Parts: sequence; C-alpha cells; structure tokens
Amino acid sequence: MHDLRLAIRSLRATPVVTAVAVVSLALGIGANTAIFSLVNSLLLRALPVKAPQQLVLVTENPAEGISSWTNPIWEQIRDRRETLVDDAFAWNNTRFNLSKGGETEFVDGLWASGGMFDTLGVAAMLGRTFTPADDRRGGGPDGPVAVISYSFWQRRFGGAADAIGRTLALERVPFAIVGVTPPDFFGPEVGRAFDVAVPIGAEPLVRGKESFLDARSTWWLTIMARLKEGQSVEAATSALRAIQPQVRDATLPPDWRPADLATYLKDPLTAVAAATGTSQMRRRYQQPLVTLLVVVALVLLIACANIANLLLARATARRHEWSVRLALGASRARLMRQLLVESLLLAGAGAVAGLLLARWASDLLVNQLSTQANTVFLDLTLDTRVLIFTTAVAVVTALLFGATPAFRAADTAPMDALKEQGRGASSDSRVSVTSALVVVQVALSLVLVVAAGLFMRTFSSLARLHVGFESDRVLVVTVNAQRTEIPAAERLATYDRIRQRAAAVPGVAAAAVSLVTPVSGITWNTRAKVSDSVPLTERQSGSNFNAISPGWLATFGTPLVAGRDVADGDRKGAPKVALVNQAFAQRFLNGANPIGHTVTQNGFFPGPPLEIVGLVADAVYRSLREPVPPTMYVPLAQFDDSRRPAPPNISIGVRARSGPPAHVARGVAAAIAGVNPDLALTFRPLADQVNASLTQERIVAMLSGFFGALALLLAGLGLYGVTSYAVTRRRTEIGIRLALGAAPSGVVRLVLARVTVLVAVGVAVGAGLSVWAATFVATLLYGLEPRDPATLAGSAAVLAAVGAIAGWLPAHRASRIDPAQVLRDA
Repeated sequence: MHDLRLAIRSLRATPVVTAVAVVSLALGIGANTAIFSLVNSLLLRALPVKAPQQLVLVTENPAEGISSWTNPIWEQIRDRRETLVDDAFAWNNTRFNLSKGGETEFVDGLWASGGMFDTLGVAAMLGRTFTPADDRRGGGPDGPVAVISYSFWQRRFGGAADAIGRTLALERVPFAIVGVTPPDFFGPEVGRAFDVAVPIGAEPLVRGKESFLDARSTWWLTIMARLKEGQSVEAATSALRAIQPQVRDATLPPDWRPADLATYLKDPLTAVAAATGTSQMRRRYQQPLVTLLVVVALVLLIACANIANLLLARATARRHEWSVRLALGASRARLMRQLLVESLLLAGAGAVAGLLLARWASDLLVNQLSTQANTVFLDLTLDTRVLIFTTAVAVVTALLFGATPAFRAADTAPMDALKEQGRGASSDSRVSVTSALVVVQVALSLVLVVAAGLFMRTFSSLARLHVGFESDRVLVVTVNAQRTEIPAAERLATYDRIRQRAAAVPGVAAAAVSLVTPVSGITWNTRAKVSDSVPLTERQSGSNFNAISPGWLATFGTPLVAGRDVADGDRKGAPKVALVNQAFAQRFLNGANPIGHTVTQNGFFPGPPLEIVGLVADAVYRSLREPVPPTMYVPLAQFDDSRRPAPPNISIGVRARSGPPAHVARGVAAAIAGVNPDLALTFRPLADQVNASLTQERIVAMLSGFFGALALLLAGLGLYGVTSYAVTRRRTEIGIRLALGAAPSGVVRLVLARVTVLVAVGVAVGAGLSVWAATFVATLLYGLEPRDPATLAGSAAVLAAVGAIAGWLPAHRASRIDPAQVLRDA
C-alpha cells in the first residue's frame, strides 16, 4: 500500500504525462479488448447450453463445417438417433412475417425439431419449450405452438407474464406461445439470434402444398447431435457412416439424372465437434477479425513505445530524487519496484477506461455488421476470457513501457546523478534508447499505414466498380404470394399484372419482374450446351440463370449489346428464346456472336433448346468480388421448372424517374394492393442491397484507416517528443553555434538531420515488415497486389511528411534560441 500511495502521488505530480499515458493506453487496450470481444464471441465462446463439449455437427464436408440436409434425410437420422448418439435435432434459420398483408414486418425465426431444447439442455424461463409431441405435421395435441426469445418477449409483450397462451400470427398462421427462453440463449448458430421458434412439423401450415417436408431435393436443415456419455467424435462418425447406405436408399430424389444420383450422399457422413455452435458468419469474418486483432496489437505496441519515451523523459527530472534515495540507503530493487507499481497503476487506469471504450466500440461494430436483410447478433457480455485477456494486456503493456525506465533508474549512480543534476545533462545512453523506440514506432506505423492503404483501396475499388447495372434509382420490391389464394398456375400472370400496374405509377420510369436481383446473395444455376460450342467439361458448362420480364434490362440499366430484348410476345406456346451475356459468349463460343445459336439446359432446368436472340453486357450477378459469370436470361413467361410450380416469391424492380426510389414506394404498394391486397411486400433500394454486400470491406477499411491514422499520430508525437528532448539537451551547444555566427537555417538542418535518420531507418525496417506481412492479407484484397508499390511508396511519403512536421516544430524553436540568454544561463 505504501508503494501504491507513492505511485499515486508521483503520477499526480505530472498530470499532463499521466493523462497522455492513460488516454493512449485506453485507446490501445480498448481497441484490443473490443476486437478480442468479437473474436471471443464469434470464434471461441461455447454455446450457453448444457455440456456444449458433447455437441457435434453432422456434415459431409468437415473443412466447411456446415452441411444442409433434406427433411427426409433428417427423419431417417432422427428415427435411428438412439442407436447413434444420445439425441439429435435439426433446425433452419428463417424470417417470419408478422404482418397480415401489405408491407412486411419480419422477425428472426427458427424451424426446429421437437427435441432441440431438450437436447441442448435449455429449459424455459417462463412456460415450457416444445417437445417431439408438438413436432407433428399440422401441429401437436395443443395445435401449432411457438417458443419466443427473452428479447422478443420484452420488445413485443413488455415482459408480461400473460404472454404465455397468447396467439402470434406468423405468415398469417396462428401459433400459441407456450414458452420464453432464458436471456442468454440465442439459438444454435453464432451470429444470429432467433425471436420465434416453431416446430418443423408446422411447416406445411405456412408453405401449404409447397412444403419442404417431403421434398428430396430441397436442402435446408442443419443437424446437430449430443454424444453419449463417454462417446468420442470418431465413434459417432463411425455410427453415422454405418447407416449411410440405408439413409441414401430411403431418400433418393426421384427427379435427379442418373449421373447426379451417383454423387448423392457419396461423401461420408462425419461428426465434427460443435461446442462453439455453427456459424455462416464465422467463415466470412474469421480472417478479417484476426487481421484486425494483429492491427490493434501493433497500435498498442506503438502506444507503449510512446509512453516509454514519455516516462524516460520524465525520469530525467527524477534522477536527482533517485540519487538521494539511493544515497540514503534505498535498494535498487525497491526503486525498480516503485517504478513498476507506477507503470501498473497507469496500465490499470488505461485498462478500466479501455473496458468502457471496448463495450461501446464492440456494440457499434456489431450494429455496423447488421443490414436490413440480416440482423447480426453476438453475445458480447463480459466473461472470464475477456477479463483475463484485458488483465494480461494491461500487465504486458506495463512491463513493456515500464521496464526500460525501471532498469535505467536501477542503473543510476548516486554521485554521477548528483553531478548531472547540477549541469542539467544526462548520459547519451538515454538518447540511444529513445531513438530505438522511435525507430520501432515509425516501422510499426508504416506497417499499419500500408495495411490501411491496401484495405481502403480495396473498398474504394469495389465501391467504384462498374457493376453493369444502375442502382441509384431502382427500388426492389419482393412480393410473396405464399399466403394468398392465388393458384400456383396463375402466379406468373399475376406477376405480369403487378409489373404493368407498377410501371403505370406516377414517377415510375420502368418496372420489371425477375427471379433474381443483382447482388442479392441468391444464385440460380444450370448447365448449358450450346450449338457449335467450343469443347468444355461438364464443370466448365455451368451457367448462372435468371428469368426476367420485358423491360428488365431497361429497369436495371444493363445495356443490350446485340440482338433483341425479351418481348411481350415471348410467352408459353411461342418459340423459346434466351439472352446471354458477354461472359457466356466468351466461355462457350470464344467471344463469337451467339445470336442464332441454340442453348439447351441439361441441369437444374432441363428443357427443349432455346434460341439465343440477344447479347447482354456483363453485369455483376451475386458478388462484387467474383468475376462476372456466364449468365442466361430467359423470359419469365416461358419459365418452366418441371419439379415445382412458379415460385411464390418474386422480385419487382421499379425505376424512379428522378430522386430517391423510396419516394415511389407508397404508390407502388397501392398499385400492387389493387392486384391482390393479401400479397406481402418488402421494399429495399437496390443501392442499399449493393452497399450491404460491402459490409466486410467497409468495416475493415474504416477500422484500419482509423488505426493507421492513430499510429501516425502516435509516431508523430514520439518524434516530436524525442526531438524536443534532444533540442533541450543541446540548448547550450546550439546557443554557442548561433553566437559564433551559425545561421538559423543551419540549426534547422542540424536538428532535422537526426529526425531524417530516425525516419529513414524506421521506414526501411517497416517496409521490410510490410512486404513480409502483406501476403497474409492477400485474400482480403481486391484489384491490387499485396505488395503494391504505389501503396508502399505513398505510405512512406505520408510517414515522412508526419516526421518532417514533428521534427520541424522543435527545430524551428531551436533556431530562435537567444545566444545571450543561453550564455548567461550557462
């Protein structure tokens, strides 16, 4: 306690140094804790369920970790689960519409098998969870039931106890609420949280005749199991593979080609450990998060070097104090202990402030990850792992910036220090230490600035990418006819009437219908065979697919290069036609004119040959990062998927004449309601859809840019501090030089020469580190090489400019020293 009181008194004596150190540490430790909180939640934290280490995921591809399964496959595993594992369950993430008609009101939902909650060991906080008895087709003994999450219970019902027993209309189907889950349970998938869970058996009530329960070609369920006591993952894998032939024979899709059936359930079933749950988000953000964790660690190292220099400068003024204490009998160990306590106190204050900053910053980052179509949830509650990480970071940083001053204090010679006190100088060893720390700061800062440049240029390249369509004035309206009385056979005609009504709305320039809109994350693909095509393997013959109405190209602003567009006459009974893009012509015909050729689909959409009547400019299909794929466009009126009727969900693109497309939403909604008021509508500007696809790149660019700027600031402060100290130390020498006739410009050059050397050495070391480290982030870049010379040169120039400014300020001050005053003081 005595050391602690002395440390507090000592830090209060230099409030500016203390404040700068605490703020620097708060930023460094806070940034590290914020990013680690995300890493912990997404990659490390176990599911908040009973014995999560006993959970396994059933997959065909252990490298990917997640596989989708049909319901018939799940039922085969479910019926044999007692011989395989302790228990098993299946689920699918979905979104339920609470609206009774018109514009949608979505909540995040789960289709879950009846045993999910029991298998996970999650008991209801209020009411009960559903059971296998509730998971019957059409509903169990209590009818269709639902379990809601704690957060939804609070939002929707204000935490009222009488929510149990109330009816919740999902997709206009009434479900009785039977339970509320605990606050910490968010579901089996990390990155998502459910609002409402309903049994899989109730799915036909929502989808009707288009139910997935008996569909052997619809892959939509994820399967997880709990191991028996003492059962290993390998034993569970062996048990699954033993029943695989029976599962395969019982679930063969009747509409697959023989060649495709040969690959059906060919890969062996495998159980993989799933204590941390499953996560689509984990695969996408694992590398960016690890990269950012390295970035913030470098920022903390730079901050530590800066604080070490501050404390070394502060130590100069305390050398007389240390000399006296040593002369009076204090041990060197006691002196070192005192300084380390001061360092730990600084680090502790920075860690506390950093924890508060981390909480705010991590919540902000999660909000940035969420989009209109995808709400991201990560459990960021403070746990033991985060506290240990923050404590460890605080201790390590204290040692990093406190060890050098402590050792320098222990090396103090009492008589030498007393003499130095009189003449105001210190040994040159301190200068060499501070110079080395500045070189480290400059080198690490260059690494961060290069990284920021690469990530910001990647985002800029993607944001400015020529996508082949115009998004600024297009509104995407998703129309859901699932819960209407419209017969499946009449859906296409209804969609065409909607298109015509929407196009007639005042302020609308054009409207069109399609199965897929650009950059929606949805992909329809097929295999194509083109007349007179170049030789291709079956894999090379893949093509993306879209079914569009007349006016689609004009609505989205995609140019028609040759031939004609889809026309009103392209209906059933008319000759079947198709349009293809330039990438398609390049792949199948070596870039030759495709018009007049025929294309046959022999994959997902088999059918008669289609005549190619138009060539369309390349446009992004699914992802801005992917090369434009070969794409076929067929008239929606001629669309024929022999395995199911026209889809219940369709997208309508509406192009506004001017201004934001949201301005025409109300008129379009009224026009569609005039066709059928029961249709469910979701509105989203196409520009928002495109921007949402850049979420990862935007966040990485934003954070790396911020940390790069912070590194520049810290490096500049470090250079300024070291140069100012050097000028103060050489004040007498500079005064004598000026008295003997030296020009002020010569003094400036003298001071800047040392700054130039430090920056040059730091840049050289940093350039080597940047070139080495760049390969690790290559997959996160787009449109440039990891070792991009322009980025490296630009970053070095920026750092040199910061160094020049930081050095010029004390150099200019040195050139204005009054020689007479210096000589009098000497």
